Amino acid sequence: MSQMNAIPERDQVSVEETWNLTDLYADDAAWQAEFEVAQTYVDKLSAYAGRLGESGATLLEYLELCQEADTLLNNLANYAYRKGDQDTRVAQYQAMEGKISSLAVEISGATAFETPELLAIDPAKLEGFFQEEAGLELYRRYLTIIQEKRAHVLSDAEEKLLAAASDLAQAPNDVYAKLTYADLTFPSTTDGEGNEVPLSNGAFVPTQMSEDRMLRKNAFEAFYGVYGSVRNTAAATLNAEAKQRQFYANARKYPSALAAAVDSTRVPESVYHNLIQTVNANLDKMHRYIRLRKKLLGVDELHMYDIYAPMVSGGEKVIPYAEAKDTVFDALAPMGEKYRAIIREGFDNRWIDVRENVGKRSGAYSAGALCHPYVLLNHKDNLESMFTLAHEMGHAAHSYLSNRTQAPVYRDYVIFVAEVASTCNEALLMEYLLQRTTDKRERAALINHFLEQFKGTLYRQTMFAEFELRMGELCAKGEPLTADLLSAEYKALNEKYYGPDMVSDDEIALEWARIPHFYYNYYVYQYATGYSAAIALSRRILKGGESAVEDYLGFLSGGCSKDPIDLLKGAGVDMSSPAPIQDALDLFGTLLDEMEKLMEE
Repeated sequence: MSQMNAIPERDQVSVEETWNLTDLYADDAAWQAEFEVAQTYVDKLSAYAGRLGESGATLLEYLELCQEADTLLNNLANYAYRKGDQDTRVAQYQAMEGKISSLAVEISGATAFETPELLAIDPAKLEGFFQEEAGLELYRRYLTIIQEKRAHVLSDAEEKLLAAASDLAQAPNDVYAKLTYADLTFPSTTDGEGNEVPLSNGAFVPTQMSEDRMLRKNAFEAFYGVYGSVRNTAAATLNAEAKQRQFYANARKYPSALAAAVDSTRVPESVYHNLIQTVNANLDKMHRYIRLRKKLLGVDELHMYDIYAPMVSGGEKVIPYAEAKDTVFDALAPMGEKYRAIIREGFDNRWIDVRENVGKRSGAYSAGALCHPYVLLNHKDNLESMFTLAHEMGHAAHSYLSNRTQAPVYRDYVIFVAEVASTCNEALLMEYLLQRTTDKRERAALINHFLEQFKGTLYRQTMFAEFELRMGELCAKGEPLTADLLSAEYKALNEKYYGPDMVSDDEIALEWARIPHFYYNYYVYQYATGYSAAIALSRRILKGGESAVEDYLGFLSGGCSKDPIDLLKGAGVDMSSPAPIQDALDLFGTLLDEMEKLMEE
């Protein structure tokens, strides 16, 4: 139980395993000084109201000023939110987060005139601006996309009102974050020998990966008992999230909240539905996986607290963080030295906040700051954490290349492609590990992990996407999303996806209350589509050599300079078709075949 040690306070964590935020600002005072500079952009930008149609030069001045403001906000937000996430209890950083959020709303309000004014410019006149001002050509794609949103843009006054309300729209996510990460406390639980084990949001999944079934059961029941105690608050918060999405979709004349969400990333709505339909057509493979898990665990009943336990007893081993870094670096050799130099820089120069501490945000992420990305981990020295490291460094490399290749207006890649780079790294790591083991039990443990990636990413995230779709449909019909309704809908989906060989415990009906991604506006489906694309791209890189790598690096450097479907086509995969999803699911079936064979030997 080495992973279940007491959770340290922030000041007890080794400095070398914390991120270095001085690369952003030397201290809080430096942040405050630049915040005051950023505040001046509210008046600077609002001074262009009514002037965008004057000339190409005026329009270019305004757009360049917007990029300056965006750069300042990026730096300020990264410092405030990274400080806040490392210990969510610190009021000072909560206040800084609030200040930068409010400033972003002010700037959004100050520029609310932009889209209506741009749409009021006659297309021929706008084309003349491009001819008279060469620097404006950089913004042609940006301006064209605005023109294509004409049906969803409101009057200047209405746009300003919506911009002013955007701070309120963030309230459900903010409330959820404070409730989950700062206010909820969890009782200690016990393992099979009666030893006390600390429990937290960050420690929960590691307890579920333990071979100690009593620990898994006790932690599962205690954990969801806490969420059950706030089920009505959690439901009201999620209901508010669904309502604000529907409000904005209605205001902007979209047929649904989903249509509004995918339009913002320029992804066809059919991609979302293709995913759910293709996965639903392959649920037999998931049910087969569950039957195999039940057999290999040797249990009469398979419960939800058995879903993360290793199917191969003794296959899990301790992997120190230093070893995990070396293994990830070696596994990425097919990506070439240009790519690996980015990974090495991140490892050596404190881009990463490694360990869990009291009050730290749970989970893992990469934040694409302009100086360099910052990666938050809650590392546990196991195989799962090594894959998480590979995953988040994929995000980091993607941000690093996009930020340094694209002009500010195009450097932020859309979320549809965000999960491709991360899961491609994971796929390359898995291939590396499988190629280097001859031990049947170790190979079975790795295949077990690969199967769990498919289960957790392709199936589970699609289940989340289907739940989120259902949540939006109910909200659109005026149905209040009560705790009872959400739990009933969630449990029904859980039973469908996991099948008859899984006992869907009553506690699992509350899982919706702990999933932060339900506040990310139809984000989760992109884990599954990204995983499918990553499987295809990793195989292309391994087979295609240098040319495939160059295509892939071009994709990583693309930012949002093209639509996401086109960026992925340039790298060699067509996500407008369900074929990559079906190919990935076929691989899942092949892995099941091998796992069954290995377990019979």
